Amino acid sequence: MRRLCDETDARRLLNPGPVAIVTTAWRGLANAAPIAWTVPLSMEPPMVGVVVHPHRHTADMIRFSEEFAINIPGPSLLKQTHFLGTQSGLNNNKLEASGLQVFRGQRVEAPLIEDCLAWIECGLHDVIPVGDHTLFVGRVVRVQALDEAYAQAWKLAEPRFSPLTYVGGATYAIVGGPLQALVEVDAQGGLVVETAEEREQREDEAARERELRTNEGDEGYAEMSAR
Repeated sequence: MRRLCDETDARRLLNPGPVAIVTTAWRGLANAAPIAWTVPLSMEPPMVGVVVHPHRHTADMIRFSEEFAINIPGPSLLKQTHFLGTQSGLNNNKLEASGLQVFRGQRVEAPLIEDCLAWIECGLHDVIPVGDHTLFVGRVVRVQALDEAYAQAWKLAEPRFSPLTYVGGATYAIVGGPLQALVEVDAQGGLVVETAEEREQREDEAARERELRTNEGDEGYAEMSAR
């Protein structure tokens, strides 16, 4: 089930740097390419950026159509995401070849990809050369996300609803469970790195580990840890 989000949610959907499948459409042709370099740029007005090499077909499609969409996949689309990154859309229909299903965007002509976790529709606001790449600045015009995956922040409750991140080569990862940062400071204003409760918990876990090693031996303990 999809629901509309506020346009400013685009900045949180782009953290912690998920892979973005950028879709475009121009004169009846559609294209999709995974982009690892994305960034929130402004809250008011809401703007995001995608960084693309200027010689890529995607760069031309964004320039010509003056709009694009960011689709954020989860682990179920791992193979399709990587496939899109290994093919050129200049001479073939990558979306069709990947077997991905699409649906119409609400504010842009670029198709949106089914089975993703979130979607950000953008109009092209600016084009900025940055070194050997080009930063395409998008004005966010519509944001949608799955309820199971996102509620003003990524929920990360289940791996299948966690965004893919790109490690390099053919390696991807998903963000693990959320960690709550509870910060305490001492009388001098310095950070208390480990509270008394955290120290007690760490010592209890270390004692249990020592007991297991004693009872099972190093070899038995290694077998238990590998399960």
